[in-house]
Amino acid sequence: MNFFAAQNQARKATRWLVVIYLLATVLIIVGTTATVGVAFFGLGNSTTPPPISLLLMTALLTGGFIAAATLYKTSRLSAGGGRVAQDMGGVLVAPNVQDPLRRRLRNVVEEMAIASGVPVPDIYVLEEESGINAFAAGFSPEDAVVAVTRGCLETLNRDELQGVIAHEFSHILNGDMRLNIRMMGILFGIMALGIIGRFILRGSHYGLGLSGRRNRGAPVVLVGLGLAIVGWVGVFMARLVKAAVSRQREYLADASAVQFTRQPTGIASALKKIGGFAEKSYIKSVDPEEVSHMLFAGGIARLTSLFATHPPLGDRIRALEPGFTENDYPSIDNTMQAERNFENTQQERASAFAGSNVRRLAVGTDAGSTISASVGNPNAQHVNYAQELRPSIPANLYDAAHSIDGSFLLAIALVVSRQESHATKQLSLVTEQIGNRRTAIVNRLYKGVIAAGPRFRLPLLEVAFPALKNRPSSELEYLTELVDKLVQLDGQIELREYCYSRVLRGHLLQSQFPAEAAAQSRITKQAAQKAAIELIRVVAENGGDAAQKQASAFAAGIEPFGKWAESHPGFAAGETSVQLLDRSLAILAGLNAAGKESMLRAVTAAIADDGQVTVEEAELLRTICATFGCPLPPIIGDLKATAD
Repeated sequence: MNFFAAQNQARKATRWLVVIYLLATVLIIVGTTATVGVAFFGLGNSTTPPPISLLLMTALLTGGFIAAATLYKTSRLSAGGGRVAQDMGGVLVAPNVQDPLRRRLRNVVEEMAIASGVPVPDIYVLEEESGINAFAAGFSPEDAVVAVTRGCLETLNRDELQGVIAHEFSHILNGDMRLNIRMMGILFGIMALGIIGRFILRGSHYGLGLSGRRNRGAPVVLVGLGLAIVGWVGVFMARLVKAAVSRQREYLADASAVQFTRQPTGIASALKKIGGFAEKSYIKSVDPEEVSHMLFAGGIARLTSLFATHPPLGDRIRALEPGFTENDYPSIDNTMQAERNFENTQQERASAFAGSNVRRLAVGTDAGSTISASVGNPNAQHVNYAQELRPSIPANLYDAAHSIDGSFLLAIALVVSRQESHATKQLSLVTEQIGNRRTAIVNRLYKGVIAAGPRFRLPLLEVAFPALKNRPSSELEYLTELVDKLVQLDGQIELREYCYSRVLRGHLLQSQFPAEAAAQSRITKQAAQKAAIELIRVVAENGGDAAQKQASAFAAGIEPFGKWAESHPGFAAGETSVQLLDRSLAILAGLNAAGKESMLRAVTAAIADDGQVTVEEAELLRTICATFGCPLPPIIGDLKATAD
């Protein structure tokens, strides 16, 4: 599915969700007000109708309660996906975990993140859940979490687990995850009255048993019963909304997982095991009502098809394997399966990664559209690339990326210049800031990064992100300031240094303030057009030294814009700068999905105009995509390596 179309669909679904929320709120207010009126007039001691002021007060209090409950839940969820996982009883998997099953899980998630071009999400295990299930939660890839049940770890083999994780990454990439977490906050308000009603019923029943004043307590009982019924209406509508929004997206996520891994048997086999497993996919230790729409499979038993947030299990399998019947469900012995999985994790794939030092790639004439079409749509080639690259990362760098302290020092090492004279000055500044001992570690990591080659730079940052972002915010602020100082040390910012610092800063900002970072700013048409032209100028100037080559790249870049771009001044070498690039990206980040798609097509057309994409150009492109919130997989496919 097209990434930008998926984003638009998610936004439309959010708008409909708000409309339904308002409608449900009105119905609940009317129902609650009517309940109070009947309770105190029909069963109370008064022979006159309740005063209008009482009914108005009831309506206001009900509306206020629903709004307050929604705001409370929304505020709580603003902390990001980690809050959802923790509320579900999830236990964070440490970056340097040694348990084989959890190590295998982390390896699979890291490979999927590298293949997708996003930071590695935090990983949680629902240790109390023996059913087979999983979910992804968060506002953006930077604050995303992927959570799986203990049963998922123990019952599925690597290919099946990969299929489940690919399904969850589809939700991350297509905007489903952000829609789902917003749905949790919005729907909580209209479900909360049911909880209050049940509480009143239990309390009034206990109070009546003690006092024996049944006539006087009857209105209270009726209020509690009425609130419970009205609250059930809220639950009814919430379930209906979740079912309507979620079911089709589950089919799409299954299809995306197959595209991702090119192994339909992996995810299909995982679904079959759910059908043949006594524990199914049920969530038992906590109430799964709020998160049912997020889960890989239905977590609630005995839910009618009208309210089901997922298509029937058999239908999902038949969409992948048309000949499947319910008689084909396997019989699962979880104890034996867990033992086999534990043994098999000792043989994780490891292979040498060839081509890590390639500096230039040859591309076809349609590379611009091909690259932009891959945004949010990784495929099996990207997964294979990641499966080869991850275990080929040098051990000292890989270990540092998974260490709380090491990730901090690795982040510094990644920005140090390849030019020896400049690197010496930068390391001197690092010594002043963090001392000799830690600078010596930075220096060793820096040499390892140089030896490994440029292909490992962004993947290392993605792998290090979970350990890095969990440091105190004051330390992360210090890190970004230090990186900025290193980048600007010589007064001239290299494009490579800028790309790294921009991606790092953006990732950390969105992980610390996920709800705020997910909001889209508004920009004027004139500002967007000017920034678009300036961005293409920067890209063209950094694509080669020859003026004719730069002018050709600029012309190719503005061609997708159409007639309005013809009235803008043409390319003039020397007018661009990293500061101009930074300003342009800040403006263009406010584009809608269609604008971002058009912009990325223009940028890739400019980059690919000469038939080649350098590693530096690829990093610039991924920086632009990261700024736009458009995850770009590694640029591979049918690209051919050429001599630098």
